[in-house]
Amino acid sequence: MKMLERHGVEVVFGHPGGAIMPVYDALYDSSVKHVLVRHEQAGAHMADAYYRASGKVGVCFATSGPGATNLVTGLATAHMDSSAVVAITGNVATGLIGTDAFQEADVYGITSAVTKHNYLVKDVTDLPRVITEAFHIAATGRPGPVLVDVPKDVQLADYDGPLEAEVDLPGYRPTYVGNARQIERAAEAILGAKRPVMIVGGGGQAAPDEVVAFAEHTGIPVITTLMGIGAYPPGRDNALGMPGMHGTVTANRAITHCDLILGAGLRFDDRVTGKISRFAPNATVVHIDIDPAEISKLVKAHVPVVGDLRDVLPRLRALLPRLDVAPWREQLAGWKAKYPERYKTDKPLVSQEVLEMLRRAAGECIVTTEVGQHQMFAARLFPTSKPRSFITSGGLGTMGFGYGAAIGAQLGCPDRRVVLITGDGSFHMDLNELCTAVSLGLLRKQHGKLLPTASAKRMVDDPRKLFAHIRGRLPLGRHESDRDAGLLALLFTAAGQEFYAARHEAAGVYGSIGWTSPVSLERALWHHAQDSLCVLSHLAPGAKDATRIAGALLAR
Repeated sequence: MKMLERHGVEVVFGHPGGAIMPVYDALYDSSVKHVLVRHEQAGAHMADAYYRASGKVGVCFATSGPGATNLVTGLATAHMDSSAVVAITGNVATGLIGTDAFQEADVYGITSAVTKHNYLVKDVTDLPRVITEAFHIAATGRPGPVLVDVPKDVQLADYDGPLEAEVDLPGYRPTYVGNARQIERAAEAILGAKRPVMIVGGGGQAAPDEVVAFAEHTGIPVITTLMGIGAYPPGRDNALGMPGMHGTVTANRAITHCDLILGAGLRFDDRVTGKISRFAPNATVVHIDIDPAEISKLVKAHVPVVGDLRDVLPRLRALLPRLDVAPWREQLAGWKAKYPERYKTDKPLVSQEVLEMLRRAAGECIVTTEVGQHQMFAARLFPTSKPRSFITSGGLGTMGFGYGAAIGAQLGCPDRRVVLITGDGSFHMDLNELCTAVSLGLLRKQHGKLLPTASAKRMVDDPRKLFAHIRGRLPLGRHESDRDAGLLALLFTAAGQEFYAARHEAAGVYGSIGWTSPVSLERALWHHAQDSLCVLSHLAPGAKDATRIAGALLAR
């Protein structure tokens, strides 16, 4: 615990068990706050979102065997989305490792594929070095999760040596400074382009000022991936939205017709590219990334630049004037005007309309999501304008990510409102963390959290109908919305309410932000079939303001 304190850790997310009890016993004498999660996977998601929202390394605890294996999905999520997490697990005593002892699992072997690095500590004198290296590896270069597995006898061993340790990792030297010649080549390629676009990925979250300065200086049109939302403000004239199978028409047309792509901190994953052979067929690709393994992994980079965006973009900007691509900007503006965000409003409130209500009511906030159709609605209709403020599981697509992520983000940024958008299927996977939120006493603070859900697994069902000959819905059994979210909220000491009229709906959405206890608002939505929406509001700020907004809305 002293090592964690030395690394500035303020909060850990975990669940105790026999093999990690010595660490938990040390919490009594530590300044580190512990959040008792109801499932270890949620603890990993909380640590993940804590990092994404605050930029500080997230830390989670778990015991041996099933406790540690429960972390695996959360670690894989953090690994895919480049989140700095340090997971500390207990294990059986060193003499029992490999004997199939009670609650023993080869966590070191199991997690090797879903972590940036992992350790099995067999000697207490190694702990200062291992913990120091773990935090260094997790937070530097391309961030990622690091697991430290500590057998119980190592936890109990006496140690009176120094806590300081030097980081000396000859095999780990991330490249931060871009090669000067490659940056010059990138500038030459951009200057020769008539139809350039910049695609910003998750790496842009660590360099938002540099991204904005580059785009504003050059006037280059900007596309932000799902993980890049917030790295460039969506309301700017040259912001084209999200690319890929769930992206905007303008962004996708821009990629198809462009003659140069400047990729900044993205992986060019399949949800962005679709069929690789048809992706940006006429474009020269300039790819900037701190991880050399990502360059030309999927899309060939004609001009690769390995380095930190915070170093490369300012140097590249200095070599470029404002780009003379007026006809291209006019064409993009024409597409944006022709294909705006729109949806049918001839039925009772649709999911998209409710999300826009939430966006207007919540104002500037942190958004977390689960995975599914609601996630794509949120990305399109609830984009955030600040970095580190749209938190979602992009790479692994983990259902059950969102509620834990909302709690982690709230603790990482206690002065900001957090809004969680979820679906029934995902909510069923993490609803036990309602208990965590209530037990933390977050409800007494002045912040807000909203949790809407849209059911029927439409993210799975709709593509089946679009791309295959399908007779009907998947045989999922009883419809997932056949439950009373309001009653569930009451079971967790929350308030519940049902409403159906559109005007009542609007007042409920706006008013929920001002309530000071968890609130469940449930109604029927129209989306091909009857779906449901559930809103759970926590940490509600400014009840008077919310009441005034709701009153003004009703007056209209």
